[in-house]
Amino acid sequence: MTTAAANLIELSRPSAHVARVFLNRPDVRNAFNECSIAELTRVFAELSQDVGLRAIVLGGHGKAFCAGADLGWMRAMADYTWDQNRADAQALADMLWTIYRCPVPVVGRVHGDCYAGGVGLAAVCDVLVAADGVQFCLSEARLGLLPATISPYVIRALGEQASRRYFTTAERFSAARAHALGFVHEICAVDAIDAKVDEVVAALVANGPMATRACKALVQDVAGQPLTPALREETARRIADIRASAEGKEGVQSFLNKRSPAWLPASPTG
Repeated sequence: MTTAAANLIELSRPSAHVARVFLNRPDVRNAFNECSIAELTRVFAELSQDVGLRAIVLGGHGKAFCAGADLGWMRAMADYTWDQNRADAQALADMLWTIYRCPVPVVGRVHGDCYAGGVGLAAVCDVLVAADGVQFCLSEARLGLLPATISPYVIRALGEQASRRYFTTAERFSAARAHALGFVHEICAVDAIDAKVDEVVAALVANGPMATRACKALVQDVAGQPLTPALREETARRIADIRASAEGKEGVQSFLNKRSPAWLPASPTG
């Protein structure tokens, strides 16, 4: 089933457990404007409520993943007041937060150019697969701007030292460089990207649905935290909660009894 969100965002459901969200403005290399930002926010807010969903693929149609801000939108912003600029930036911040905090793991499918806000969109994904010809660029400084709204996510994903360089120089860097820095998890030929994404999605779908969501939340909540008694207590509580859950019990029993867990089809016999 495929639906279009104002034709700017294409949402498809190849299965009950998987959603594909694709930017659908190929004529402008999937650059953002206020409408596509609002649609992405809405789509991810709705997907966050789907308890049966186990993986979301985020990509773009056409020649690029996302080239940043739409030129027409930038021309309009040139005449914005401070208050209008603040509201506009807040909408982008809210979109990124909505995707980042989506309880379902998000797999980024990056091809072509990934510039400015597009790097922020890539940074909020949980697993990032990039074609080997991708060029990344945090280009804001060239325009006398700064990547403020996307910075919390990019710095976490790219690292502080690399961010110091690429925020200030606005240099392009390749998929291979992004992979070496740990920003990109997998690189492959562009004609193999869908197969690689499907491989990652299959791995996600094979795991306990609630456990996978809990793992995503665990990383977000624990990363950067000091190793305090409170954190030790919290992590002990979380593992106790999931061990005592129906899914946790089923997972352990299926392993001990050498059978597929209930969230997967039974293994063929004979």
